[in-house]
Amino acid sequence: MEFVDVGGVEECLPTVRGLPDHGDVWSRPWNGSAGESLVQGKDFSLRRRITEEGGAVVGEYRLSADPGYSFVWAAHALLDLGDDARLIAPPATPTRVFPEAAGMLGYPWPAGARYLEGRWPDPLGLPLDRFGPCDGSAVGAVLRCGAVQVVDGSDVLRLRVEAPEGVPVSTALWRNLGGFPAEAPYRSIGVEPMLGAVFDLVEAGPGDAAVVPASGELMWRLIVAAERMSDD
Repeated sequence: MEFVDVGGVEECLPTVRGLPDHGDVWSRPWNGSAGESLVQGKDFSLRRRITEEGGAVVGEYRLSADPGYSFVWAAHALLDLGDDARLIAPPATPTRVFPEAAGMLGYPWPAGARYLEGRWPDPLGLPLDRFGPCDGSAVGAVLRCGAVQVVDGSDVLRLRVEAPEGVPVSTALWRNLGGFPAEAPYRSIGVEPMLGAVFDLVEAGPGDAAVVPASGELMWRLIVAAERMSDD
């Protein structure tokens, strides 16, 4: 089955890029209800419970697998944003930029480099905090922080992922401004709370993936809140 960008949010697990594309979960049936459901993967099961806390939507996750099982998870959120929309994260957040950005750098991509790292909001001199109009570019990045805000006019979307100490939390960015795919490019913006620090699990180095502890279960939470700022 081929992944197609259609907007909204789906789960990417145990990888985002690589095989299978966007992971093993989005294409599988979930059992249960909208409030609590379960999906069975090849080597794991994932239970998700949706609740509300103080006006925010909270997703509570529990992954069961053999101890030592490693994975990357992302809430792959594709957003319909205006040209002036911004992604706000703590200044100087370490940010990994991936090879599709090579043509934007003005110098050759280092041979064999899986990613290059800079600091938010302009890692490697690339101003990634503003989405902007279509310019034929496409770039993926991973911000090493678990909480961001998307501001689009008077609308604010807050996204935060919480996990046990030692589990890597990040926020992935996919800023496709008509640069992908080459044969039929289109605009697609993804802001993706994640566990892990790389898109492709096979490229994970030490500390780049979540790992199931000795208990055989790992739990985490996703918090999403939206508001409209007053013009007064």
